Amino acid sequence: MAHNPHAPQGPDPSQDPAGSTQMFRAFVDEESGGAGAQRPAAAQAPSSGPRVGLIVGVVAVIAVVAAAVWLAVA
Repeated sequence: MAHNPHAPQGPDPSQDPAGSTQMFRAFVDEESGGAGAQRPAAAQAPSSGPRVGLIVGVVAVIAVVAAAVWLAVA
């Protein structure tokens, strides 16, 4: 990478001057409970809501197909 002599030269070039990277990392650490923290069991296990909806949907499709076959045969 070429050196830009017109770029602002701060005391530490690896430091983000706006602090947005540090703020983002702090936000992510806060959301995840910090480094090395374990999440609650509810956050780890998926809810059974979508699974129940899938089962109800499959049962409804089977009922509609069975009713169509019954009407076609009768």
